[in-house]
Amino acid sequence: MNSGFMKIVFSVLILCALLLAWQFAVRYNEIPIYLIPAPSDVIMALVRGFQTGIYTKHIIATLTEVFAGFSIGLAMALVLGLLIALNRTVETYVYPYIIMFQSMPKVALAPVLVIWFGLGMTSKIVTVALITFFPILVNTIVGLRSADFDRINLMRSLGASRWQVFRMLQLPGALPFIVAGIEVGIIMSLLGAIVAEFVGAEAGLGMLIQSMNTTLDVAGQFSILIILSVIGLSMNKTVGFIGDRLLFWDSSRKAKAAMGRR
Repeated sequence: MNSGFMKIVFSVLILCALLLAWQFAVRYNEIPIYLIPAPSDVIMALVRGFQTGIYTKHIIATLTEVFAGFSIGLAMALVLGLLIALNRTVETYVYPYIIMFQSMPKVALAPVLVIWFGLGMTSKIVTVALITFFPILVNTIVGLRSADFDRINLMRSLGASRWQVFRMLQLPGALPFIVAGIEVGIIMSLLGAIVAEFVGAEAGLGMLIQSMNTTLDVAGQFSILIILSVIGLSMNKTVGFIGDRLLFWDSSRKAKAAMGRR
């Protein structure tokens, strides 16, 4: 039998055992639902939320903020990373300010962004863009500078233009770093959206958790945490899948895939 299939079966069995132990511990000790809900209560809250349509509405709001903010942060990081990596003047005058700005906690900036842009999606999108910007920027810079100088000099000695060196050597070498930064950034974008919604929002899963907290609906909060876990895992797997197809030539990706099949 396929070892990968057996790993999945084993993981499911472990999850079922943990859920049964959790259910038994809560019911046996008669723990109030507003402290720790049983898995059955969480599942009922999850089903009820989707049946009423309230979860779908807030999921769409959060995902819109995530993908819009991530797209903006990604574009800004790639453009600035390219300029900083290939132009020492830009690095000298711009990069120190980026480092200074990154040192500011984005959680502290979230209330200010709400004041500036309001409770709508705009403040959440800006927060997500700021949070995802830096890891992708750093990976882009490191990746573009990882090209071997001997190879660059060899191409130049053969008459290659600066564009040809970038397209044929620097960019392919930087892609694994950029994809790794995107894998980190996509998860941070979800966290950024939820944190921004905690501060103030008209819709979104973070706002829904806050409203459930005021009514002590702990089972509902747990159900939203499950939704966020599934969304985060799905986004990570999607980016990883695209990265594996895009970087089919990368030895580190091949080694990771081979280890996953064992």
